[in-house]
Amino acid sequence: MSELEPIQTYVALGDSFTEGLNDPYPGEEDRFRGWADRLAELLAARNPGLRYANLAVRGKVLRQIVDDQVPHAVGLAPDLITLCAGGNDMIRPGADPDALAVVFDDAVRRLRATGSRVVVFTGFDTRGLRSGGRIRGRAATYNMHLRAIADRRGCTVVDLWPLRVFDDPRAWYEDRLHLSPEGHRRMALYVAEVIGMPTGGDWREPWPPLERADWLTSRREDVRWARTYLLPWIGRRATGRSTGDGRGPKLPAPVAWSGDLALREDEASNT
Repeated sequence: MSELEPIQTYVALGDSFTEGLNDPYPGEEDRFRGWADRLAELLAARNPGLRYANLAVRGKVLRQIVDDQVPHAVGLAPDLITLCAGGNDMIRPGADPDALAVVFDDAVRRLRATGSRVVVFTGFDTRGLRSGGRIRGRAATYNMHLRAIADRRGCTVVDLWPLRVFDDPRAWYEDRLHLSPEGHRRMALYVAEVIGMPTGGDWREPWPPLERADWLTSRREDVRWARTYLLPWIGRRATGRSTGDGRGPKLPAPVAWSGDLALREDEASNT
């Protein structure tokens, strides 16, 4: 793969995966870093003066991302766009991957028309997730469409489906839905590799040995997880609510990116 061309502006689109849950900045419980911020830091190290916007908002489905974030990104005309969308649709009953693919394709068409390099993501293989078998077939169908769209539109694909390094539970936060800080770190390295940017890091690095919990401890953890995360999620779905309701993107306008949080706050306040 050829080395990445110089990048002046990078814009990230998506849901909680791209917003960065649950990879908080030190001392900022509800301000998340995530793989996209980490990727921007890697890009900035090779592209001084890089400007970065993250339009992703937790809980958003594909249509919301297309309606709210895609026009915004088109107006910014960045050099690089990452788009990961549809995961929240896949876990909802009755999701139609064929219909979703039509919406996704039109979004990619509009983004590519700006001349931007567009990077799209397939979803993770759900076979390792509890109840993942229920959605695995339609998730695989959606991924097939995404690969075809990327090929037709000239996009780069970050293929998450075959990645086994993320099978380790330490790659995931305790909610079992979002990446852990270490998971986000590895994801940033993986995306950098896919787009052709050397980093010196290795996302494939073996995990240290893990002592497995006994059966009783595991069941207790399952009960705690269900009470803390699963039941509230079911409640939100039943009432049509989302954790992203009323939230805007964390970085709606491109800011100079150096990896220093204070600098970013100052830049954002003056944008």
